[in-house]
Amino acid sequence: MKSPRRQPAEWAAHEAVWIGWPSDADLWEDDLEPAQQEVAEFIGAICFPDPGDETGETTRGERVDLLVRGPDARVAAEAMRLGLPDPSLVRLHEAPIGDVWLRDTGPIFVDDGATGIHASAFRFNGWGEKYLLPSDDRIAGIVAEKAGARLHRFDVMIAEGGALESDGEGTCITTRQCLLNKNRNPSLSEKDVEGALKEAIGAEKVIWLDEGMIGDHTDGHVDNLARFIAPGKVVCMRPSGKDDPNAAIFAAIKKALENATDAAGRALEVIEIPSPGKALLDDRIVPASHMNFYIANHALIMPSYGGLTDEDDTALECLEIFERHVDRPHFYAIDSSHLLSGGGSFHCISQQQPARN
Repeated sequence: MKSPRRQPAEWAAHEAVWIGWPSDADLWEDDLEPAQQEVAEFIGAICFPDPGDETGETTRGERVDLLVRGPDARVAAEAMRLGLPDPSLVRLHEAPIGDVWLRDTGPIFVDDGATGIHASAFRFNGWGEKYLLPSDDRIAGIVAEKAGARLHRFDVMIAEGGALESDGEGTCITTRQCLLNKNRNPSLSEKDVEGALKEAIGAEKVIWLDEGMIGDHTDGHVDNLARFIAPGKVVCMRPSGKDDPNAAIFAAIKKALENATDAAGRALEVIEIPSPGKALLDDRIVPASHMNFYIANHALIMPSYGGLTDEDDTALECLEIFERHVDRPHFYAIDSSHLLSGGGSFHCISQQQPARN
């Protein structure tokens, strides 16, 4: 029996997107203001994807619901909002966010069939108890309430939104490294996880990848590895440079996807884009990934990584590939090097709210 719930594909129409604003100076230190600037550019591309023509008219994108914590963060976020062509497209919400990673701490919005848009949430344990921040386990409920969506909790499993990639038609991609990790679900089998995903987000078919990128503290979140961009069409990365530390991992991902079928029984069309290459921060390898893009109503916004990698010129090649395969009029590469210092990028800080029928 099929689940009545179904997570819509990211390219389906959005009513809004929920985003976390970098707020904690103790966590971000010198990267706080630069990270806020990167998020501001991300928000600008979502709200106003077309900079305008000679008449001065711009394309209005989706609404941004921005979570902030504390007066200093609110002042910075308000200044960003007032600098937009129409500040009303951004709504500020005070919330006790531990940090910005709403893809993981927020709910997953789903279409619940005849009853409309609801929200699902798994248990959250700070990415395997590595980063236990106050109130992060409350954010899913807070966002769902603010969005007016009934929340369904699926406490049988610990999981984060960044660990799940859905095509909107019942197919989900995830990794064993994350969902079968002893620091999350030591007693669950693949079959158990698949059952929970079917109930929570309507996953009729789960495609399992093995492991994620080196240096990824999320233990292999799939939104750094493989993403659907259309039904039956998935994108992943190929290595850039002879010293790309993830070359073997990327090869294994490609092979697994090429051997997989989706919930409709289709073989997947696998499209490769170049990785950013070897990325270093304080002499340690960090998981810089062009896969952490966000598909907004009118644009695809992809992270690039400035001075963290010698291969950052791959961003232009990536955008050219996306333009051939993704049904959007606008494509952006925005530097997220300072966001990555906190562990993630644009997809990690955002959670789309589907349009209501």
